[in-house]
Amino acid sequence: MINAAVVGLGWWGQKIVADLAGSEHLAVVLGVDPSEAARERVTGVRAVPTFGEALADDTVEAVILCTPHGKHAGQIVAAAEAGKHVFCEKPLTTDGQEARAAIAAVEKAGVQLGIGHERRFEPAVQRLRAMCGDGELGTPLVFEGNFSQDKFLALPPDNWRLSATAAPVGPLSATGIHLVDLAIAVFGRPVEVWARLGTLATGFANGDTLTVTLGFEGGRTALITAVLTTPFAGRVTVLGSRGWMEIRDRNHPENPRGWDVTTVFRGGEPATEFSPPHPSVRANLEAFAQAAAGGAAYPVTYDEMLANADTFEAITRSARSGRIERLG
Repeated sequence: MINAAVVGLGWWGQKIVADLAGSEHLAVVLGVDPSEAARERVTGVRAVPTFGEALADDTVEAVILCTPHGKHAGQIVAAAEAGKHVFCEKPLTTDGQEARAAIAAVEKAGVQLGIGHERRFEPAVQRLRAMCGDGELGTPLVFEGNFSQDKFLALPPDNWRLSATAAPVGPLSATGIHLVDLAIAVFGRPVEVWARLGTLATGFANGDTLTVTLGFEGGRTALITAVLTTPFAGRVTVLGSRGWMEIRDRNHPENPRGWDVTTVFRGGEPATEFSPPHPSVRANLEAFAQAAAGGAAYPVTYDEMLANADTFEAITRSARSGRIERLG
């Protein structure tokens, strides 16, 4: 059992506290948030206002960061230097240099780093990755994904999630980065990106509509869309030389209701089956805790985390320049 502090008690931090209730691998023993109102919303957990208090608490073995993106790198380094394992909500960082500094710190300290890409822990996604890896779909050719939602319409205009500086390329940092991670899990590290970001239906300072093309070695491609005004829609498809598989979400991962999975092989008919709900957020956190305790290796590698950060940075450059951008 790893004792953890949840840092940031907003929407997602509150969900993590609730999801981990009764976990046999990870216990939330402390909440951290500068807002007194946020601290008061947490029941059954002691709460403090500063990150430093969590780092100085000997009962805390790990920190779970649910903080604005720009704070991640510094908080990861500080936690590692304090000997704490770190689970960080996505994105790890918004540029590759900060990601490298964060990973170097955890490696030097010998602590575990986890990342909030819970989609990897959905059974349907795990099956899709296995089918790509063992050749069941033939050669994987194209990855397609959409992850859209309208939850941010209820946020006040000054919320950090709508800031062009605190959350650059809003649809990417909100939802699209999950699809970038899955494309990396299937195809490896991208070599170039082309992105278009628009503000078409809102006043969001960081955009509401994003389309991204990721290019990989050998000509493979990922096509990703993310929108912050469309009612929830989620879909992941891999098209292979012998068949394809599509996963359609029935609901936002905040409250999973399962997935409709369609598979087609050459010469056959489409077959659709229901994949029941699965607590993927908790599964990710527990995998992190088990790795921190010396168990099975955490299934997202540091090289993949770096590829994700480098891709985020390149997408941001492309959205601003309008050009194809190479990864650093």
